[in-house]
Amino acid sequence: MSHGYRMVQWTPFKKAFDLVLAAGVVIFVLAYLAAATLAQPQGESITPVQLLIRASGAAAFALLTLILMIGPLARLSGRFKPLLYNRRHMGVTCFVLALIHAVLVVIWYHGFAEINALVSLLEANTRYDSILGFPFESLGLASLAILFLLAATSHDFWNANFGPGLWKAIHMLVYWAYALLVAHIMLGVVQSERGLAYPVLAGAGGLLVAGLHLFAGWRERARDLGDARPRENGWIKVGPAVSIADGCAKIVAPPKSERIAVFRNGARIFALSNVCQHQGGPLGEGRIIDGCVVCPWHGFQYRPEDGRSPPPFTEKVATYRTRIEAGVVFVHADALPPGTEVAPSVMEAGA
Repeated sequence: MSHGYRMVQWTPFKKAFDLVLAAGVVIFVLAYLAAATLAQPQGESITPVQLLIRASGAAAFALLTLILMIGPLARLSGRFKPLLYNRRHMGVTCFVLALIHAVLVVIWYHGFAEINALVSLLEANTRYDSILGFPFESLGLASLAILFLLAATSHDFWNANFGPGLWKAIHMLVYWAYALLVAHIMLGVVQSERGLAYPVLAGAGGLLVAGLHLFAGWRERARDLGDARPRENGWIKVGPAVSIADGCAKIVAPPKSERIAVFRNGARIFALSNVCQHQGGPLGEGRIIDGCVVCPWHGFQYRPEDGRSPPPFTEKVATYRTRIEAGVVFVHADALPPGTEVAPSVMEAGA
C-alpha cells in the first residue's frame, strides 16, 4: 500500500486490464452500431447521432451490469477477484459512457431550444402522475448524478477522509443508480419503441444481478450457519489447528457480529476482524507475508499480533483472543478494541 496520495502506479497487469477494458468498450459500441443499422426496418431512418446515443447508453448499462456481477462472482469463485481489485476503473469508464450518452441526448434533442438545454430536458415532460407517460429522462439524470458522485469519490483520498464506513455507504448508492437506470430504459422504451428487445435485456440484466447476489448471499449464509455456535463464555470452535494452512486463515462468523479471520503463522494462531479498514476487503482471504496479514484487495497490511498497520501507516482492526484445546482452535466472539495486542495461541510441537 502507499503512504499519502501519490498517483496510481500502473503495473503491467493494470495496463493490460485497462487496454482490455477499452478494447471491450470499443468492440461493444461498434457491434451495437452494426447490429442496429442492419436491424433498422425498411422505410425508417436513424441518424448517426441517434445511433451513438443508443450505443453509449447500452454500453453504460452493460458495463454497470457487469460491475454489479463481479462482487457475487468473486465470492463464488476466486477466479473473478482480479476484476474485483480493479473494479473502480470499470466504474469510471461506465460514468464516462453515461455522460457521453447524456450530453448527446441534451444537445441533439434540446440543444436548439430557446431556453437552457437542461431546463428544456426537465420541462419537456412533467407527467409524473402517469406511468406510461412518466418523464424517464429525469430517472436517467438521477442515475447519472449518482455515477458522477461515485466516480468523483473513487480515489483513496476520499476513502481516507470519509472513513471506510461512510465511503462504502456512499458507494452502495450504485444499486440505486442501477435501479433508476433499469426504470429509465423500461419507461423510455414504452414511450418510444415498439420492440421488446430493450425491456427484455434490461429486465434480464436486473434479474441476473439480483439472482447472483441472492445466490452468493445464500451460499455465505449457509457457510456461516455451518460454523459452530459459541459455547460457554462465548468461545467458538474454529477447527483443528492443522486444518488452517500456514500463512492463511479460516473465517468464522459469530451470531449477529462481523466475521473473524483466524490466521496461522507457523505454530502461532492469531485472530483479527475479517474487515479491512481500507475498503472493507476480506482479510481472511489474504495471506501472511513478511510477518503481516496482507489484504487481497489492495495490499493493506496488518500485524497479526495487534491488528495494526506497520508504521508510518495508522490503520488498525479489532483483534480476538484464541486458545487451543487438544489440537482444536477456539476464538472468543467478543472483539477487543482495534489495535489491542493479544498473545498468540501456540500449537504443540509435532501437531
